[in-house]
Amino acid sequence: MRDAGDGRTALVLLAMAALTAGCAAQDTGPVADAATALFTAVQRGDGRAACAALSPKAAAGLETGASSCPEQILELGLRGGPIRQVRIWGDRAQLRAGADTVFLVELSGLGWKVAAAGCEPRPGRPYDCDVEA
Repeated sequence: MRDAGDGRTALVLLAMAALTAGCAAQDTGPVADAATALFTAVQRGDGRAACAALSPKAAAGLETGASSCPEQILELGLRGGPIRQVRIWGDRAQLRAGADTVFLVELSGLGWKVAAAGCEPRPGRPYDCDVEA
């Protein structure tokens, strides 16, 4: 004869399985494509294409009185590299490529755009980023 606790345990496990089934792996391709577009444009020396991969706020953040986004983005030394990790939280994402970390945002009508790039972790503090929205 089975213990009544066994039935409850089975129900809890089934409930957990049902809840986690909705958390299936998200498609990371569009996030990776957006970050790759930025790094590829920088490597080609195409500042306009690199800025097009940025969110409008991030691109505006690179504008100064003397320099435009296409000029500034090429000066930052963003290199990228093999994609090591992609994490997505709704309309926000973090991607690690080579030594670079980028943060992305999904914008209505624009898709995934880089909101911060050239980011380095600082223990106990927010990331320090060369490009920020």
